[in-house]
Amino acid sequence: MREWLKNKRIEAGFTQEQVAKKAGIARTTYAMIEQGERDPSVAVAAKVANVLKFKWTLFFESKVHVTRIEKQTAV
Repeated sequence: MREWLKNKRIEAGFTQEQVAKKAGIARTTYAMIEQGERDPSVAVAAKVANVLKFKWTLFFESKVHVTRIEKQTAV
């Protein structure tokens, strides 16, 4: 689960349906992204981030950090 995303949505006072509609995606798609069952494309990440007022790269930061750590420990 992406707790940070859920928290941003709740802080903004939106339901999943409202975020999805404003971002132009299906509610089920948004729900899967929020639950961590699906990763958004860059385009979708940007749309959701725009609705909830955060930097879209936040969706990908944890993967970047994990990959960087894995590469450093593999050397």
